[in-house]
Amino acid sequence: MRWDRFFDDLEDQLASEWEAERHALDTEAERLRLSRVALAERLTLLAADAASAYGFDLVDGTTLRAAVTGVGAGWAALRPAEGGGAVIVPFASILAIGAPHADLLRSARPGPARSALADRLTFGFVLRDLVRRRGGVAVHLTSGRVLTGTIDRAGADHLDLALHEPGTPRRADEVSGYRLIPFAAVAWIRADTTPALP
Repeated sequence: MRWDRFFDDLEDQLASEWEAERHALDTEAERLRLSRVALAERLTLLAADAASAYGFDLVDGTTLRAAVTGVGAGWAALRPAEGGGAVIVPFASILAIGAPHADLLRSARPGPARSALADRLTFGFVLRDLVRRRGGVAVHLTSGRVLTGTIDRAGADHLDLALHEPGTPRRADEVSGYRLIPFAAVAWIRADTTPALP
């Protein structure tokens, strides 16, 4: 009878050690998976719940409360909780995102694969859509300055902005000047019209 207890104890000990080892391997696999998750993937999962607004702390000192509506290659489209239009933010301009813990956990879980098209939609691509629409924009620079007008051209790493008063159409007699703005100087852009997103 003592031998039976000895073997039962030994069996329990082995099962316990195997369970601990399996748990350690699962934990390490999860850490490895999380180390490969990109911000674009997490924002894509946050975009699945269009009703939730999050706090975006941006490089120009702005905290913008907005829902994620789309994600491209290096930028996110947001719908502000207050005011109209759409906001386009380069990832480099995002300092922090305030979200409920449950949403952060949900965004860290594996999600559907991002489309190859979304990974090819650059910041310049979405700005060229705004050029076609000829809508007014407010370009918030990383310095904190805000320039309003219409984007005339969007290159690979810069844009040309015709300056005019907000809410007025871009007409030659309304334009007060022009600015060539490197994308690196753009903190975020508020557009009067919503750009086409995938």
